[in-house]
Amino acid sequence: MRLRKRKRLPAKSAGELDAMAAAGAIVGEALVAVRQAAQPGMTTLDLDRIAEETIRAAGATPTFKGYQGFPGSICASVNDVIVHGIPSDAVVLGEGDLVSIDCGATLDGWVGDSAWTFGLGELDRPSQLLNQACEFVLGEGIAAMVPGARLGDISHALELATYAAEEKFGVKLGIVDGYGGHGIGHEMHEDPYLANEGPAGKGPVIQAGSTLAIEPMLTLGTWDSRVLDDAWTVVTLDGSRAAHWEHTVAATADGPRILTRRPVA
Repeated sequence: MRLRKRKRLPAKSAGELDAMAAAGAIVGEALVAVRQAAQPGMTTLDLDRIAEETIRAAGATPTFKGYQGFPGSICASVNDVIVHGIPSDAVVLGEGDLVSIDCGATLDGWVGDSAWTFGLGELDRPSQLLNQACEFVLGEGIAAMVPGARLGDISHALELATYAAEEKFGVKLGIVDGYGGHGIGHEMHEDPYLANEGPAGKGPVIQAGSTLAIEPMLTLGTWDSRVLDDAWTVVTLDGSRAAHWEHTVAATADGPRILTRRPVA
C-alpha cells in the first residue's frame, strides 16, 4: 500500500523571514503613527494619509493601495464595520468610536500585513471587553503557529480561545463567518485560507519557515455580515460593534515569530 504524503505549507529561509520582518516593521510603524494621531474630528482619510506617508518615508509601498481596485493605503473600519472600510473624508471620528486599522506594506518584494483595534477616547465597557477579547484570541492563535501543527489546529485554537475569552472577559462574542487569515509572502493573499474556527488536525502541515497572517474578527452580536454597495465595506448584520486584530507570523524551531512587530506606542 502506498502512503499519501501530507501536504505541507511552503517554508521560507531565515533570510526571507528577515526580509518579511523588515516589511512588517514598517507596517508596525504606520499603525502606531495612525493610533497616536487619531482624535475626534479627524476623518479616516486623514488616517490613511498618515499611514501612506509613514510607509513611503521608510522606502516601502502601501500594499493595499490599488489592490483589486481598493483606493486606500489602510482599511479603516469604525464601530459596526468589521473589515475593508474605505478611508473617506465623509467618515468623521468621534469620542467613543471603536476604530480598526488594517495595514500592509511591501518592501523589496515582501509583504507585511497587520491590524489592530483601539478606542478613541473613552470606550463603553462592552467595547473595551470586546477589544481585549479579540487581542487575547489573536495571542492564542499565534501560540499555535508551530512546526508540525496542522492548519486546522490554528483555527481550532482561535475558536477555543474565543470561548475562553467569553468566560475571561464576561462578554458574548460572535466569530465573523466567512472571513479569516491567509498565507502571505511575495503576495498579500496567498493560499491557504485560515478560518477563525474549525476542527483540529485538518489541513496542511506547518513547517519551520511557514508564514501566515492570523486575524480573528469578533463582534458583540451576530456572526453574519453584509457588504455595502461600495463592494468593499463589511458590516455586522445587526449593527453590533466589531474588533479585528492581526499579525503576520512565522513558525520557527524556537516558537512563533511575529513578523509585524510594532514600536512601543
